[in-house]
Amino acid sequence: MPDFEHVEDVIEWLQPMGYAAFWEETRPYRLTLQDRASCDAQIARGDVPEALVLRGLKTLARVELTRKLGLERRIWHPPGAPH
Repeated sequence: MPDFEHVEDVIEWLQPMGYAAFWEETRPYRLTLQDRASCDAQIARGDVPEALVLRGLKTLARVELTRKLGLERRIWHPPGAPH
């Protein structure tokens, strides 16, 4: 499991994941999301496009992991500025 230090670490981790990978990679965190069977059914019926479901799931996962892990935003420093 990745070691997250900032919210941006979670965002960068989630960003490249496809639908199937999302479910596998987030399983160890035991997130309280809508269950996969329900999401799969909505997609199969054509109620919601897979890309939209995935975007929503990633947003919910980011919010929950941020809260659970007590993460904050990374402080941005302009190039060349002292840290």
